[in-house]
Amino acid sequence: MENLNKKRVAILATNGFEESELREPKAALEKAGAEVHIVSEKSGTIKSWTDGNWGSEYKVDKTLDDVSQKDYHALMLPGGVINPDKLRKNPKAVSFIKSFFENHKPVGAICHGPWLLAEADVLKDRKITSYSSIKTDMINAGANWVDEEVVVDEGLVTSRTPKDLPAFNAKLIEEVYEGKHKEQVA
Repeated sequence: MENLNKKRVAILATNGFEESELREPKAALEKAGAEVHIVSEKSGTIKSWTDGNWGSEYKVDKTLDDVSQKDYHALMLPGGVINPDKLRKNPKAVSFIKSFFENHKPVGAICHGPWLLAEADVLKDRKITSYSSIKTDMINAGANWVDEEVVVDEGLVTSRTPKDLPAFNAKLIEEVYEGKHKEQVA
């Protein structure tokens, strides 16, 4: 496993994120040595969604007002239907996401998380996957959508569902370890 010592990763989420899609990548990144911050719209805690109900609360480490892409080596976007739908209406969240692409940094998104990539207008000609119900949205945003467990395209890592988390986590760690990708652009 790659050593991510001294690498910092932001996980952007708000209420309604799919719990396993935040919890498991965070744990995998930390096990690999990364410092991981949960970044959200407001301080305090955010509530997860699990098995069709509200789940555990997670402490917010930083707010969007407190951070910049300069503070991080990579960004991770968990899914859930509510989480990305709320965040894509927040201009600060969309700008934060786009800034990682403008600075060639690795980004991971799983399930409905790629909705945020569409909103940030960073999917043109990118090969990605996502939860199948948003396939048309991804194609309309210019992506080359495929139905695969995990897809890596120049520092962008995408997966479909929580079942794909082992493959997603492994590729996300690999991309964070590799660092900037000059073809990772907005």
